[in-house]
Amino acid sequence: MTSSRLAFLAVLFTAVCWLLYSVLLKTPPADTQFRHPDVVHVDCDSFPTPPAKRIAIIGAGSAGASTAYYINRFRSSCQPTNITVYEASNYVGGRSTTVDVYDDPTEPVELGASIFVQVNRNLVSAAAEFGLSTSGNADARPQDAPDTLGVWDGQVFKFVQNDDSAAWWNAAKLLWQYGLAPLRTQRLMRRVVGNFTKMYDAPAFPFRSLSHTAAELGLTAATAQTGYEFLAANGIASPFSTDIVQASTRVNYAQNVGEINGLLALVCMSTDGAMAVRGGNWQIFDGMLHASGARLRLDTRVADITDGENGTYLVSSVASDASPEPHSAATAYDEVVLAAPFQFAHLKLPASVLHTPAPIPYVRLHVTLFASPHRLSPLAFHLPPSTPAPTVILTTLPSAAHLSPPSPNARAPAGFFSISTLRSIHNPAATPPRDEYLYKIFSPLPLNSTFLAGLLGFATAAQTLRGIATEDVSWVHEKVWDSYPYLPPRVAFEELSLGRGVWYTSAVEGFISTMETSSLMGMNVARLMVDGWEDGGETEGEDHAGL
Repeated sequence: MTSSRLAFLAVLFTAVCWLLYSVLLKTPPADTQFRHPDVVHVDCDSFPTPPAKRIAIIGAGSAGASTAYYINRFRSSCQPTNITVYEASNYVGGRSTTVDVYDDPTEPVELGASIFVQVNRNLVSAAAEFGLSTSGNADARPQDAPDTLGVWDGQVFKFVQNDDSAAWWNAAKLLWQYGLAPLRTQRLMRRVVGNFTKMYDAPAFPFRSLSHTAAELGLTAATAQTGYEFLAANGIASPFSTDIVQASTRVNYAQNVGEINGLLALVCMSTDGAMAVRGGNWQIFDGMLHASGARLRLDTRVADITDGENGTYLVSSVASDASPEPHSAATAYDEVVLAAPFQFAHLKLPASVLHTPAPIPYVRLHVTLFASPHRLSPLAFHLPPSTPAPTVILTTLPSAAHLSPPSPNARAPAGFFSISTLRSIHNPAATPPRDEYLYKIFSPLPLNSTFLAGLLGFATAAQTLRGIATEDVSWVHEKVWDSYPYLPPRVAFEELSLGRGVWYTSAVEGFISTMETSSLMGMNVARLMVDGWEDGGETEGEDHAGL
């Protein structure tokens, strides 16, 4: 799952840091407007029409949709293409998907990747191009209680921000508690993220090696250390790193600041202009696929890729019973893009590939969505009964806890990574119909009915979440994701070329895992692929590894 930024609920809190930077230093935000390269149109009647390039893309998430979209943008108007996108599930979007509250299609809620930010050039420009309506992350928060965010360590709130208070007051509280650490963090974040955005433009773009490009742009200085170490080396120490930055790394990646690398720790703090597409971010990738003219095959799993004649590849697929298309024989393609983690694709690569991607450990994340007429109970957080619990609750570890806990229970002693009150919602099926609150919880283990009853302040004898009486919890949806990879310090990253004409967009997952970086990798592979056509052939895989 965004990336990323996988990026989820930390925006309300970390935006205060941005406020400090912009208000106190009077520094305008960087220009993040992205202009796609213009497609050069020529008179195709003056040249013989070349044969269509046949491309298979495996995966219809951010990377796969972006690859198809940018091939269509970058190719010469005289070069026809036939693009087929295979997707094993029955929807477009990968880790960006929605479910319908009360099974009502007018009430979708994000189940996976929830937000993207202004610096996410590809997603922002695509949403605008497709006319998709976006909203701020906090636009739908319930209005009948103060809009607050707290950082909870399982015993006490380490910090509470009231978004209804004056901006200067929130800034003053942050400075009083953490000194200059918020400002130093923002300066460092802007510098590091600024270096990362150079990956979109020449001379860094297109890049053939993540390892080489990350080193050239100075990013491995951050990836080589844990977030805790990198921040400390730049004058940002605990408690700001363990209270605030760690709350953000936990909600975004379910990893602590002493585990995740420094680059990701700062990416988590880059939340300016956070937004989401109304109705679901998956619509961006659906729009990309439609714009690309690709043929989409849902409910179809690629079983293996073998070497064909004349340098082609034969892709064998298996359609599920739900697919409208029958099982097909192996189909020949000139290029193949694996736009899903290899370990989850469950396919065989052709014998001619020069490199097989190594498996990478993924975080097993439990997402629980539910609707209830109850607000979060103050007593669950050791607050007086008259004090409302924060609208959004992020978590950190108790001060004495180890920054790299060995087990899920130790990783989240509070029992969860985050709780967010998403919005008020009307339940017409209740007797009588009533307004309720929609919640989202990220946790390392499944929630149980006792936990939820204590959280909302009601009694229950139910053994399961779905067994709770509907007057207390009217709707619940549980999902287990292999959400994002563990991202410890490293300076070498996966190869994006596996061999001649075989590409691997998920190479980026071990570098940064967000919707945007997956899109960037799709765009990068598309540029390399089209450049190979225009140069009269593809670059050999061993050359990719050396650049």
